[in-house]
Amino acid sequence: MTGRRRRRRRQSHEQRILLLSLLAGLPATVLAVTLLWTGGYSPRVQWTLGLVVAGFWLGFAFSVRNAVVRPLQTLSNLLFALREEDYSFRARASGGDDALSQVMVEVNALAETLREQRLGALEATALLRKVMEEIDVAVFTFDQERRLRLVNRAGERALGRPTERLLGLTAEDVGLSVALAADAPHVLEMNFPGGSGRWEAHVGTFRQRGLPHRLLVLANVSRALREEERQAWQRLIRVLGHELNNSLTPIRSIAGSLESLVAREPRAADWDVDMRKGLSVIATRAEALGRFMEAYGRLARLPAPQLRPMTLAPLVRRVAGLETRLGVSLTEGPGVTLLADPDQVEQLLINLVRNAVDAAQETGGGVRLGWDVVDGAARQLEVFVDDDGPGLSDTANLFVPFFTTKRGGSGIGLVLARQIAEAHGGGLTLENRVPGPGCRARLRLPL
Repeated sequence: MTGRRRRRRRQSHEQRILLLSLLAGLPATVLAVTLLWTGGYSPRVQWTLGLVVAGFWLGFAFSVRNAVVRPLQTLSNLLFALREEDYSFRARASGGDDALSQVMVEVNALAETLREQRLGALEATALLRKVMEEIDVAVFTFDQERRLRLVNRAGERALGRPTERLLGLTAEDVGLSVALAADAPHVLEMNFPGGSGRWEAHVGTFRQRGLPHRLLVLANVSRALREEERQAWQRLIRVLGHELNNSLTPIRSIAGSLESLVAREPRAADWDVDMRKGLSVIATRAEALGRFMEAYGRLARLPAPQLRPMTLAPLVRRVAGLETRLGVSLTEGPGVTLLADPDQVEQLLINLVRNAVDAAQETGGGVRLGWDVVDGAARQLEVFVDDDGPGLSDTANLFVPFFTTKRGGSGIGLVLARQIAEAHGGGLTLENRVPGPGCRARLRLPL
């Protein structure tokens, strides 16, 4: 109770200013009144001058109070307007160098800055809403309770309902619980009232008013994937047709010739020699066709990598020692242990080294194999294979299955190598060395 009474009796700022002003003028006022009453003046003069002195005293006190309180009230009104996001008010400054004028100038500058930021935020929000309405990607936001809080026009079309009927529904109610569950981008087969197909889902998080929300972006990739599949089938059929024609055309021609040879009467004395030669060609082409189909099977049946800790240096030394046609120079890097499939990585490096030796033998150059650790957005292992061969003449088709520039090549070595690299979360690139001659194969794997 005592504390409450004290808080109730606490004087306001205006009262304290007035009291201090009165106390400041009180000694002079008392002195003046005392001199008037002891100076032998008539009562009329004493009362008149006493009232004048008292009036000046009170007027001075209230003037000081107003001079202090009025600017504070102006600042309070201006700050209230800013809090209410009304940036049209401005404080009137005298233009002097005193502290009060500087405060008014700074408050006006703050109001102008907030007005510009508010205007920029409104324009950015309007642009964002316009972009969200126009893009052909469905955007959804969900709160902590997995209730839908925002959806764009593409999302309305996908779900087949307007925004008013969607907001407040849970992810389960609108059929988005599976898409919202995963964190990494993924492709899902989904059926919506507004369309069915394969959708690529991206899920992220953000905060609004301090509360966590989830952002779901769905892109219909059915058409793009169908086009990619169509192009892949076209390339595959083109390559298969080319390879099959290369084998079947001579087989068909030689079979016809052998049929004519057998049907001829009387037979030539060396007809059996021609028969053996023809059958040998047919057997050779059939064997080549068998190798081609075996290579295709290897490409299609590449298993998933069995990841386990692997020390790199012994594996690279072993790969360098396997090549007997040409000595491979080894440039060793730092000691590295990574999570990978040793068998697949070894096969990848064997393919790269074999290609490098094939190229170097054309020019009589050398081959160098080594590794290093690259620091970027994430630490990566980089294994490089350099050769002094003629370089790459057709880089566009390097990783096209069954495309090869080598006589007798299968055209799957680099394709398998890149598949292995990407299955490990890495990548494989080939480029001409600058300055040349030769080529560099660059394998990168995550550490």
